[in-house]
Amino acid sequence: MITPSPARTRLGLLALAGVLALGNSLFAQVPNTTAPVDQNLNLRFANGIAAVAEGKIITVDDIKREIAPLVPQLQRESRSEDEFNQRLEALQDDTIQSLVDRVLIVKDFYSDEKRRIPASFVDNAVDENIINDFEGDRSKFLAYLRSRGLTTREYRREVEEGIIYQYMRGQKRKSATLVSPVQVQTFYTENKENFFQEDAVKLRLIQFSRKDGRNDSDLRSLTARVLARLDVGQNFEDIAKDVSEDSRRSRGGDWGWLNRSGLKAEFSEPLFELDPGEVTAPIMLDEGAYILFAEERKYAGIQPIDEVRDQIERILIQREAREAQESWLERLRRNGYVKLY
Repeated sequence: MITPSPARTRLGLLALAGVLALGNSLFAQVPNTTAPVDQNLNLRFANGIAAVAEGKIITVDDIKREIAPLVPQLQRESRSEDEFNQRLEALQDDTIQSLVDRVLIVKDFYSDEKRRIPASFVDNAVDENIINDFEGDRSKFLAYLRSRGLTTREYRREVEEGIIYQYMRGQKRKSATLVSPVQVQTFYTENKENFFQEDAVKLRLIQFSRKDGRNDSDLRSLTARVLARLDVGQNFEDIAKDVSEDSRRSRGGDWGWLNRSGLKAEFSEPLFELDPGEVTAPIMLDEGAYILFAEERKYAGIQPIDEVRDQIERILIQREAREAQESWLERLRRNGYVKLY
């Protein structure tokens, strides 16, 4: 059962300034109001408490710690201060819900007395954290615990709950692993427009650059030798590995599947005139000469269901997994005690 406090409001601009104190703001007009923010947070959030879930207190500091690594990206992606504030508020709300859900999920794990995390798993995870986050320096690790007011036992418990959280969510994702052919067919029929495939070609190429003062005549001579080797039946991939100056020479000039719209006209126009297994005449550009090879072709149109069956199955499995998780979390929220401030 979730009980919202009548006085509950979002962290909004209050937490914004506190979070921005962790790094430079993208927006010069955002004032540095860290001190009054901290004062207001204490007043508005009951001495820094944002929520209580099953007796566990979730603090404003917990929320800041979760969202701090995400703020720089939020700043880069926001086009204005108002947009940044709105997105930050949404992130804060999501973070509070996530922290609440974590508590409920851990409780659900321990509701089955047979479920336990082996102590060795937790010990190994703590050791890995010390290596990865504190460069293996235990003194830095202990300083971090002091800064958060945690004992080593409390930190270990935090790590254990993190393992449980990931395990339980993973188990719910695994619960949806099969979809029926009927489901696949129905999804394909209802979403055919999403499986439109524009002209595409599996491209290999050979490039010669204009290094060492090469002119057009030099480049034509080099490409003529390639065409002569192709005429006697040599493999394009082998020739590319032998002579190409392209960055993918070691792969036999393999650029994989490319759409017509993804290539500049100098390449796309001659390339998409080819049938599978054909090569273009040498293409002379300012940067060098190219010979393009259409290894395979796909023609514009709706892809047949057999070509997209695996893709549809992945979509349906992910959708069912999300729905299963949401149903599970809704049950936990309904049966648990949560108070939001």
